[in-house]
Amino acid sequence: MTDRPAQRTPNRQLAALIAEAGFSNAGLARRVDQLGLEHGLDLRYDKTSVTRWLRGQQPRGTTPALIAEVFTRRLGRRLTAQDLGLDACAPVYAGLEFAATPEEAVDIVSGLWRKDSGSHAELRKIAFTPAGLVVPSRDWLIGKADDKVAREQVARVPAQGRAAPAKPPGRPALAVPPRARGHAERAPGNRVTGGDINALRSVGELFRTLDDRYGGGHARQALVRYLEHECEPMLRGSYDEQTGRKLFAAAADLTRLAGWTSYDIAAHGLAQRYFVQALRLAQAAGDRAYGSYVLVTMSRQAVYLGHGREAVQLARVAQQGAGTGGPPVVQALLHASEARAHGVLGEVRACTAALVRAERALEAARPGDEVPYWARFFDEAQLADELGHCHRDLQQFRASAQHAERSLQLRAPSYARSRLFCRVVLATARLGLGELDQACALAAEAAGQAAEMRSARAIEYVRDFERRLEPYRDAAPVRGYREKVAALG
Repeated sequence: MTDRPAQRTPNRQLAALIAEAGFSNAGLARRVDQLGLEHGLDLRYDKTSVTRWLRGQQPRGTTPALIAEVFTRRLGRRLTAQDLGLDACAPVYAGLEFAATPEEAVDIVSGLWRKDSGSHAELRKIAFTPAGLVVPSRDWLIGKADDKVAREQVARVPAQGRAAPAKPPGRPALAVPPRARGHAERAPGNRVTGGDINALRSVGELFRTLDDRYGGGHARQALVRYLEHECEPMLRGSYDEQTGRKLFAAAADLTRLAGWTSYDIAAHGLAQRYFVQALRLAQAAGDRAYGSYVLVTMSRQAVYLGHGREAVQLARVAQQGAGTGGPPVVQALLHASEARAHGVLGEVRACTAALVRAERALEAARPGDEVPYWARFFDEAQLADELGHCHRDLQQFRASAQHAERSLQLRAPSYARSRLFCRVVLATARLGLGELDQACALAAEAAGQAAEMRSARAIEYVRDFERRLEPYRDAAPVRGYREKVAALG
């Protein structure tokens, strides 16, 4: 990669940090290249490249952010490109930062919304990086609550005499072009009301329903545009402390949902960034319980992608952050998430222990308990679904079939995608029990439902089953199944 012409001033900030970290020039270059690979980048830096940076040249594109992340991991504290005397990173690769302030969090997440709602297809091709889970979850767990999120009323100033807004502290990791920012912002002085918050909540329920029924790809772009054009102006409006906390909570929920729908269409790097930013917004809201739910969501994604060890860690951080005083339903959700992670690792004892904790917690729930809206989906049907998945992963097929059948009996039709997943789990269990006819019939039904959804996960569940069919490819039920799937187009 080529670098810009050298500046006249040597980069003493970078030199000091290299010394503190104990890196050689070659060692730093090697670590930057390795981190680039995690992001799908083929970098070819060497010790000469680092010498040029020390003399004042600025690395291009995403490299400043990668260098900053190398030092963050090495030194155990968050460092930005500016801390290293480098230019800020290119916006498309930002989003894994856990912002230092609520203002910076708004800059980062609004930049993601804006880039995602445009024609920037490269944003949806960013690679998922397991290493990118460590710093945000740690910072959430040990970070202190934000002292203030309120934004004061701003006096109106004629447009021609208006001064440029002050740069917020920390790194505005996603630079916003002035023209685009002006389009998104409310007029100075507009206050956020309770009605605004209620509208955000209602929109969240609407998009959740669409996601459950039709898949994440159905209305994902509409959600992102709503965040850009409606939620961002509120975050940049004015509000008192109480309203501000509620606003950040609603923004966290919608951002998590944007990540969830991105995850469902296999835009995993983008989803990861949305989850990290939802976690930061939840901290600004002062809602530790919801932050734990975001971490559970991140754990789910890690399980799906086969990163079981990271998934276990995320689930345990969620439990630690939420504490033991929450509603039993929330505790059940947290323990079930850990069980899924142990299951994908094949850890029978740990998986079983976590499932027992989840079952006991749900048994302790009472009809009058106050349960957060985001945890109300976790009921007997959902727990049976978790059990079915875990026993499938542990190859305990009879137990898996029993729990999957129970989940399908209890689950409401509105949870169409979850029912599809569970039907495939049941098909897999039947296959494991040697019941080929039933397995193929169940899977054919699921394949028909997947064809009507916009969900990469639904398709992948069906394909996973088909890979398991390979040893039986010449059997009549398998041929019949393939004919039915082929007819779906």
